[in-house]
Amino acid sequence: LARFTGRPLFDPLFPLLVAGMVGALLAGDLFNLFVFLEVASISSDALVAFGTERREVEAAFKYVLLGALASVAILLGIGTLYASTGFLNMADLAVAVRTGVVPSQLVFLVSALFLAGFGIKAAMMPFHAWLPDAHPSAPAPISAMLSGLLIKTLGVYALIRVFYTVVGIDPRVQSLLLVLGCLSMVAGVLLALGQDDLKRLLAYSSISQMGYILVALGINTALGVTAAVFHALNHALFKSALFLSSGSLERVAGTRDLRKMGGLYRVAPATSLGAIGAALSIAGVPPFNGFWSKLLILIALLTSGHLVVGGIAAATAVLTLVWVVGLQRRAFFGALPEHLADAREVPAPMYAPVLA
Repeated sequence: LARFTGRPLFDPLFPLLVAGMVGALLAGDLFNLFVFLEVASISSDALVAFGTERREVEAAFKYVLLGALASVAILLGIGTLYASTGFLNMADLAVAVRTGVVPSQLVFLVSALFLAGFGIKAAMMPFHAWLPDAHPSAPAPISAMLSGLLIKTLGVYALIRVFYTVVGIDPRVQSLLLVLGCLSMVAGVLLALGQDDLKRLLAYSSISQMGYILVALGINTALGVTAAVFHALNHALFKSALFLSSGSLERVAGTRDLRKMGGLYRVAPATSLGAIGAALSIAGVPPFNGFWSKLLILIALLTSGHLVVGGIAAATAVLTLVWVVGLQRRAFFGALPEHLADAREVPAPMYAPVLA
């Protein structure tokens, strides 16, 4: 942590980030939802740039620009609904949409704006560009919050809340969710396979896992929504564990470059065990939690007749296992490099939460 400046600012910024996410979860009208999304976004912008060096500031600037585009799209959608109905309360808006007060063409326009805005927050392809830069730049605890919670709350939860309780899901929006979800799944995992930076690899894998959630939502069935929420909860657990482990591994090895690691299980067994367990979960290996939510998503896809999307999801799971096996081989097993001969396990407070 010696390279970080303004460390006393971390203490107020982190609770502010949590407060923004909690407020977004509890908001009962669209404008309050937007306000709390902005509170969480502003604090996360500052935390991404916490290192204040060129790479961190550049990543935060990209995050700010794309976040501003997302905010404009969301605010335009909210403003359009308010101009049409005079309501901001979600329950009142839902009644107005169902009774035809809002024209169907306007509902589709608002849905497209919300999909773009919340899609950026969720790092959905092709709105993903901020995430692979933000994760390597942010401290490990913030990376865990960004991928484990922030993109779920500001992206997935907001999408579910708006589409399923306010505007409904137009068949064209369903198709967009399925197409963009497949794109996120496949492109995310392929990009992850080519990474040597551990945190950048995990960032691309987050984009891929968001694809699973999006296709489950695109099915528009009770089982699909259940599977999406289940996978979002599981992803919050195993991806937070992986990013916390990345910080521990960086402390043990002095680098995030997988080419300079190897044999870390010998010198840091507890950290390695936690990371391996979380990696097996994201790969969908039974009996870990990621297996059950991915299985439920596949069942939801196949029972609803989306056989092609189900095949893509299954192939993505196999490719995820490929990078997980590669991560284990490159980081934890094999020969221990000479420059890591003096490496030692991190303190217990760093690996205990991951193991828990």
